[in-house]
Amino acid sequence: MRLVARWLYAAAANLTTAAASWVPPGASKTAMALRARRGIAWRYTRWAAEHRRGGPLLWMHAPSVGEGLQARPVLALMRARHPDTQLAYTFFSPSAEEFSRALDVDFRDYLPFDTARDMRAALDALKPTALVFSKVDVWPELVRQARARGVRLGMVSATLAPGSSRNSGWAALLLREAYAALDLVGAVDDTDAERLVALGVRPQVISVAGDTRYDQVWQRANANDRASPLLARLASPRPTIVAGSTWPSDEGHLLPAFAKLRAAGVNARLVIAPHETSYERVSAIVRWGRDAGFSVERVDDAPAATADVVVVDRFGVLGDLYALAGVAFVGGGFHDAGLHSVLEPAAFGAPVLFGPRHGRSRDAGLLLAAGAARAVGDGDDLAGILMQWFGNEAERAAVGGAARALVERSLGAAERSLAIVERLLSS
Repeated sequence: MRLVARWLYAAAANLTTAAASWVPPGASKTAMALRARRGIAWRYTRWAAEHRRGGPLLWMHAPSVGEGLQARPVLALMRARHPDTQLAYTFFSPSAEEFSRALDVDFRDYLPFDTARDMRAALDALKPTALVFSKVDVWPELVRQARARGVRLGMVSATLAPGSSRNSGWAALLLREAYAALDLVGAVDDTDAERLVALGVRPQVISVAGDTRYDQVWQRANANDRASPLLARLASPRPTIVAGSTWPSDEGHLLPAFAKLRAAGVNARLVIAPHETSYERVSAIVRWGRDAGFSVERVDDAPAATADVVVVDRFGVLGDLYALAGVAFVGGGFHDAGLHSVLEPAAFGAPVLFGPRHGRSRDAGLLLAAGAARAVGDGDDLAGILMQWFGNEAERAAVGGAARALVERSLGAAERSLAIVERLLSS
């Protein structure tokens, strides 16, 4: 069965790579991801010819922005303490492309699709000393080839939701050997360590290092500049709801709740950053707002500060926009794909709201237990809590303070994860 799974996986990877050459124009994430792989082996090879030195190189891979936020503190510490080590950063999702540009690394690009040919080209070009995955995603062909070359393999901020599909079926057949090949793993907590062993990670290579996102969001919140062009342009004395990474399933509850809040006399505004910023998705929100009688602007429009609804139609700024939040709503809790990061708004001291499907989010559970967040069942529930919080400043401040305190108590994972990376590089 394992051989069949490998063959099917390789066939799918090769088919996807071939699709990159003919995918039509379009703004969907799938189309963008495919087009981004055109000429990718050449880009790696060209960079190596021009910039690869003979010393050590750390390659960190983080599929999307969330995992990139976990990788960033480690990369920053590496740059500060090991300036002679070159740093390569790869990502999978188009949403991480803009994020990657802000990282102080020597090389950044999409990860090739996991074919034997493209991974061989990537490894030939980068010649990494160590390859470290952020969170939990591994790529079987990349791991197999890296292992064969003697590249040290690691993982930091490793966490696994209960009931993850990686533990069963085809995923288990494909991934178990890759997890077993890891040399050092920093788990977020003891429960995650146990789940990682069930995936195939060897118990003796695991230590509990915590989640570097706490360090990252804390640093970002404390370094936030409210006089920056973005935040200064959007500054307003009005009560502000910042909704991040929303899906249509979230908006089906959020937008009517906002309308109900306004009808109740609360002069609030909504800053909404949909998870996908395609023309169709952004236009749907703009159309809803105008049909409901609200003034609506895009985030970079000059009148955005006075608008009732501000639509964020570009990536990379949500983490700063939470500085504006009197209350934060985090998307993903009204469908099964998973809740997005609740830590970014928490670090700013914003009370956090999300939908009922949050069971796979460790951070959401911690915030709920600390009295720093509320889960809502529908739009009526959401509207009720918004009215309650915006009507009681002391309660809203207490909930937000509990959120920020939780983040502060969880700091230190970046240093522990750096120690793991240093061990891999020195082995």
